Amino acid sequence: MSTTDDRKTRSCVSCGINIAGTNAAAFKCPDCGAQIYRCAKCRKQSNLYECDDCGFTGP
Repeated sequence: MSTTDDRKTRSCVSCGINIAGTNAAAFKCPDCGAQIYRCAKCRKQSNLYECDDCGFTGP
């Protein structure tokens, strides 16, 4: 998958919106290291997220 395609498929793990071109956070899961993306709105509201790979949940 190319970098351009990867940007198009990134979505917030909390609400599911496409985060391409937004002020989103990208970080690694504290448990398994999988890449997680969260939109600014979900970060600001401290919405829970769950890692798709290992099930880790966080605020």
